[in-house]
Amino acid sequence: MSYLHLFELLIILHVSFGAPGLVSFWIPVFSRKGAKLHTVWGKAFVVMMLITASCAVGMSTMSILDPVASHPKLMDHEIFGDPVLIRGIFGWMMLYLALLTINLTWYGWLCIRNRSDHARNRAWHNMALQLILFVASANCAWQGARIEQPMMIGISMVGFATVGTNLWFMLRPKPGPLEWLTEHIKALVGTGISVYTAFFAFGAVRLIPELALAPALWAVPLVTGLILIIYHQRLVSRPLRRARSVAAT
Repeated sequence: MSYLHLFELLIILHVSFGAPGLVSFWIPVFSRKGAKLHTVWGKAFVVMMLITASCAVGMSTMSILDPVASHPKLMDHEIFGDPVLIRGIFGWMMLYLALLTINLTWYGWLCIRNRSDHARNRAWHNMALQLILFVASANCAWQGARIEQPMMIGISMVGFATVGTNLWFMLRPKPGPLEWLTEHIKALVGTGISVYTAFFAFGAVRLIPELALAPALWAVPLVTGLILIIYHQRLVSRPLRRARSVAAT
């Protein structure tokens, strides 16, 4: 199998799991939390995102090692025909987004699995994912500065914030009664933000190249995701806030 054929196989797998994953994201978001529909589709979303992101790790690694062989059709492109830019955008930035997706997906899954045993959230693999994402975020920012792509620097801040908030929860000796749920929501909606950001960015390269690196396009999934996170976190925390209010009176 040639280098390009292997790359195209990863693309097929990436799209085959990523496309239904993008659609399935909305089912647990809008279904009743804890219901069978939410649970079944939530698990399906986790599996599809882990496979999709793992394929992206392979694709981005191949783009870093040989950007020309991985993207021969872009060589004549007016904007993205530079191997240095391809390595930066399709290599280092895609690798960062893939690792961000894996981090958020696995962390969000563990938050709900370990809701009765918080110490298990500090398992070595979960801690290792935080270190890996921190390094990937720093590298994405550095590579963006090196090739003068401020968007890469800006998007890397999401990774730093993710690591910081994840560790804040993981290292707490005794979190609040519903913090595992708010972290679960933050992480898996964050997965959706990461994947939709990658979808818009890399899809725009082929459809509307001029918009591929436009901040406004990248802001759409981020703003939408943040609104969903805030809304659902407040929704699930409402009974606890009511109980505290009654206890205080």
